[in-house]
Amino acid sequence: MDVGKEDSEGPIPGRGWRRWAMDTRPLRRPAYRRLWGSTVVTAVGSQLTAVAVPKQIYDITGSSVWVGYASLAGLVPLVVFALWGGAVADRMDRRKLLLISDSGIAVTSVLLWAQAFAGLDSVAALMVLLAVQQAFFGLVSPARSASIPRLVPADELPAANALGSTVSQTGMLVGPLLAGALIPVIGLAELYLIDAVALSAAVWADWRLPALPPLGGAAAAARSGWREIVAGFRYIAAHKVLLLSFLADIIAMVLGMPRALFPQLASETHVAHGEGFALGVLYAAIPVGAVLGGLASGTFSRARRHGLLVIASVIAWGLAIMGFGLSGSLWVALAFLVAAGVADMVSMVFRGAILLSAATDEMRGRMQGVFTVVVAGGPRLADALHGAGGSAFGPRTAIAVGGGLVVVMALALAAAPTLRRYRA
Repeated sequence: MDVGKEDSEGPIPGRGWRRWAMDTRPLRRPAYRRLWGSTVVTAVGSQLTAVAVPKQIYDITGSSVWVGYASLAGLVPLVVFALWGGAVADRMDRRKLLLISDSGIAVTSVLLWAQAFAGLDSVAALMVLLAVQQAFFGLVSPARSASIPRLVPADELPAANALGSTVSQTGMLVGPLLAGALIPVIGLAELYLIDAVALSAAVWADWRLPALPPLGGAAAAARSGWREIVAGFRYIAAHKVLLLSFLADIIAMVLGMPRALFPQLASETHVAHGEGFALGVLYAAIPVGAVLGGLASGTFSRARRHGLLVIASVIAWGLAIMGFGLSGSLWVALAFLVAAGVADMVSMVFRGAILLSAATDEMRGRMQGVFTVVVAGGPRLADALHGAGGSAFGPRTAIAVGGGLVVVMALALAAAPTLRRYRA
C-alpha cells in the first residue's frame, strides 16, 4: 500500500480557529489511525516503565550511580539496534517487523513485572531486561516512522508527524505524574503490567495494518547487515539536506538541552518555591510547550519552506534557552522553557517531514534509525556537557552560554542554502 498525493482527502484547514487547530486529516485514513492509536496507548505505558526501572534500582541499591549505569545499559543496545533495525526496515515487511518488535517489548514488560512481583531484587536482571527491551525499541522505532509515508499522502506528512509527536510529548508529561500517583496505591510491580497490557493493544493494532513490503519487490528483500548500515550513512553524506537536518538537531540538543542542571537550579536558585515543586515543574515545562505546539499544528500544514522553518525553530529554541538561563524568577524561567518546547515541536515536525520526503522509501528505515540514535544520544551528551559546565561556571551561566552557542551555530547553518531553501 502506498498513498499518493492525489488521494488526499479534504482541504487544509483554513477558516477561523480551524486555521490554527491541530490538523487531523491523517486520522481519516484507517491504516494510519491504527498506527497512531497504538502510539496513544503505549505513550503513557512506556513512561510508567521508564519511571519504574530507575525507582526499583534505587530502592535496591540506594545509589544514583547505579541508576546512571542502568541508563547506559539501555543506551548501547538502543543505538546498535536502531541502526540495524533501520536497515532491516528497508529490507522486510515493516508490518511484520512492527509485530515482532512490539511483541518483544511486551514480553520483556511481563518479565519485568514477574521479577518485581517475585521480589527478586536483582540489579543484574533489571539491567539485562532493560537492555533487551531497548534493543526491541531500537528495532521498532525506525519501522514505525518509515511506515508513515506509505499510509498518508505527502502533503499530510507534517500533520502526521505533529499528531505522533504530540502524543509522545503528552506521554512524557502524563506518564511520570501518573506513575508517581499509582506507586503508593497499587505498587511498583503493577506499573510494568499496565505497560504490558498497553503493548498488547499495540500488537493488535499492528496486526490490523496492511502489508508494507519493500517497494522494490523480491530483489529488495536482501540481507541486512553492516554494509547496508554504512550505505545509509553514505546516503546521508550524499544528500546534504538530510545531513544538515541531523546537524540542526544535534546543535539544539547537545548545546542547548539543560535538563541535567534542573536539580541544581531547583535546590539553589528556585528553592524558595520548594525544591520538589520547582524540580517537577522544570521537567514538565518543555513537554507542556511541545503539546501546546502540537495542538496548533494546523499552521504546519500550509507551510512549504520546511528547511527554513527548521533553522528558525532551532534559533528560537536557543533564544528561549538563553532566556531561561538568565531568568532569576521561576515563573519567567518556566515561560521560557514552555516557549522552548513549542520551538522543539516545530523543529521535530519539519525535520521529520524532511527525512520522510527527501529520502526514498528503500532508505527511510535507515534514516529513521539514525534519527532515533540522534534523538536518544543527543540529550545524553548534553547531560554530560551541561553537568561539567554547571560545575565549572554555575548552572545559569552554562545554560545561557549553551543557548547562545545554539543561536550562533544555527545562524551558521542558515548560510548553507541547501537546507534554507528546501521546500516540501
